[in-house]
Amino acid sequence: MRCMGMTARRALTKMYSLTLGAVAVAAGCRSTPAPDAYGNFEATEVVVSAQTSGQIQRFLPIEGMQLARGADVVLIDTVPLGLQREQIVAQRNAASARAAEASQRLGVLLVQRDVSRRAYERTQRLHAEKAATAQQLDQAERDYRVLLAQIAAARAQSRSVRMDAAATDASVAQIADRVARSHVANPVAGTVLATYARAGEVVQAGQPLYRIANLDTLVLRAYVSESQLTSIRVGQTAQVRVDRGSGQLMTLPGTVSWISSTSEFTPTPVQTRDERADLVYAVKVRVPNRDGVLKIGMPGDLSLPVSPPVSPRPTSPAGRRS
Repeated sequence: MRCMGMTARRALTKMYSLTLGAVAVAAGCRSTPAPDAYGNFEATEVVVSAQTSGQIQRFLPIEGMQLARGADVVLIDTVPLGLQREQIVAQRNAASARAAEASQRLGVLLVQRDVSRRAYERTQRLHAEKAATAQQLDQAERDYRVLLAQIAAARAQSRSVRMDAAATDASVAQIADRVARSHVANPVAGTVLATYARAGEVVQAGQPLYRIANLDTLVLRAYVSESQLTSIRVGQTAQVRVDRGSGQLMTLPGTVSWISSTSEFTPTPVQTRDERADLVYAVKVRVPNRDGVLKIGMPGDLSLPVSPPVSPRPTSPAGRRS
C-alpha cells in the first residue's frame, strides 16, 4: 500500500510538471504575435555558361566554394583556335605582300603615264605642224589611253588587296576574342550552388557550366492579402522570424524591396492571415545573412509594423444639423 501511494504521488507530480510546461508553452505562444505573411527565402542566382565550344581543360568551381568576382575559373581548349589564327595570319601576310606589289606596279604605271602623256602632247604639236603623220598621232594617243586604263585597273586591284588585308585583320581579332572567351571569368562574388560540367568534357557555346549566388543577403518572397497592402511600402522595415530548432525563433531585420503591382491566386503552400482571400500580392523583403544562418528555400514569417489608425476629419459646426 505504501508503494502504491508513493507511485501515485510520483505520477501526480509528473503530471503537474507537464501541465505547468504546457501552460508555459501556451503562454509563450500567445505572447508571440501572429505573422502577417509567410514565405520562403530565395537569392539572385546567376547561371554561368560557356562562350565558346571545346574541351574543358580546367574546371575549378565546386559546390559550396566561395568565388571572387573576376576569378579565372574555367579554361576551354584553345589549340584549334590557335591553329586557325596561324592560318589567318599567314593569309594576312600574303595579302600584305600583294598590296605592296600592287603599290609598286601602280608606281611604275604612273611614271609610264607621265612619259606617254608628254609623247602624246609632242606628237600633237608635230602633227599640227605637219611634221608627224596621223598614224603616229593615233599610236601616241592609244599608248597614253592604254596606260590610263592600266592605272585604273591597278588602283582597283590595290583597293581589293587592302580590303582582303582588312578582312584578315578582322578575322584575327575575332579569333583573339574567342581565345579570350575560352577563359571563363566568374561574373559575381558568391557561393557555387551547383555545377553542370567537369574537366575533360566537351561543351558547346551557351552550355551552362555552374550556378552561383551571393548569399550575404537573401530575399524573403512572401504573399500578403489586399487588405494588408495599405500597411506596406517599398523601403519599409519589417521583422522576419525563422525557426532555429527546438521551437526557438530568431528575429532578423529586413527591408521591403519590391511589391507586385498585380494580384495572383493564392499559391498552394502559402498561408496568409486571411485565408479566405483568393487573391494575394507578392512582396520581397531583403534580409542580411551575416552569420549564414539563412538558406535558400528556408521558410520564414513576416511581421509588418502596425500602422497608426487614421482619425476621421472633424466636422465643421456649419455642417452639423441642429
